[in-house]
Amino acid sequence: MMAVVSRHISVLGREAVDFLAPRAGGTYVDATFGAGGYSRLILDVAGTRVIGIDRDRRAILGGFDLVDRSDGRLTLVEDRFSELAEICAARGIDAADGVVMDVGVSSMQLDQSERGFSFRHNGPLDMRMGQGGPTAADVVAKASETDLASIIYVFGEERHSRGVARAIVAARKETPITTTQALADIVAKVVRAKPNEIHPATRTFQALRIFVNEELDELHLALAAAERVLKPGGRLVVVSFHSLEDRIVKSFFAERGKAAGGSRHLPEVALAAPSLRILTKRPVTPDEAEVAANPRARSAKLRAAERTAAAVHKPVASASWPRLSDVMRGG
Repeated sequence: MMAVVSRHISVLGREAVDFLAPRAGGTYVDATFGAGGYSRLILDVAGTRVIGIDRDRRAILGGFDLVDRSDGRLTLVEDRFSELAEICAARGIDAADGVVMDVGVSSMQLDQSERGFSFRHNGPLDMRMGQGGPTAADVVAKASETDLASIIYVFGEERHSRGVARAIVAARKETPITTTQALADIVAKVVRAKPNEIHPATRTFQALRIFVNEELDELHLALAAAERVLKPGGRLVVVSFHSLEDRIVKSFFAERGKAAGGSRHLPEVALAAPSLRILTKRPVTPDEAEVAANPRARSAKLRAAERTAAAVHKPVASASWPRLSDVMRGG
């Protein structure tokens, strides 16, 4: 067993790994490596092998010490977690014993002002988890008022989205919006928060972050990739932090957890057998002690399922929400 002292405890980390149930000699995918909380716990089981994926180069660089201590059992890959099946195949892994995902922005990213994820720390309006692609400042500068309103409403569930979009367009005519503080101030003039409520800019920042990183499309693709790569009996464990993510996970599990395919008009067509057996009838949530220690954990929900021997289900199209490529080319 590899004895290491964890410098980071993932939200619902112990519960997630308990559901993952790593066994000696098994191969696992930590699809959102972050600070390596899940990987450390998995590697504590003798002989396990972990493929750690993260699109954030800083997370990969920060994990090199764990790679050194893992005696070759941990491999880190800088990439999107939607590519996990291809990443495994490129490393000779035909089937994995488990996949774990911690969806959304990490505490480390939120705390780095230069990344521009949080209105609580003034910095450049960036919000990218990876190295390439448009920044949040690019989106704010380029998107039409209609697109901005749609982005903020769909991904932030902000009921004042039209007013916020109108204010952004008016402000950018005067001067470019390039910092988190500038954007937060614009939003705060439209969205009035009552005492003890979330900051007025919370939903707008969430929306832009999800949009810039294409997080919901990535989640759809990553779940389908996990279904393909898991061997029968392999486990899929997902921790999400807001309702949009959890809705996607819940829907995916429900679709794969029941027979699919056939038609009442074509009774001779056999239904596809369930490809997942759901392990969590209701989502697992943090206890009071964890929330007290880490307030960001309060909205976390864990769902888990086990791969059956059935064939992979036909892909289900993701929702028709605003797409980064369309908005940035003005389409």
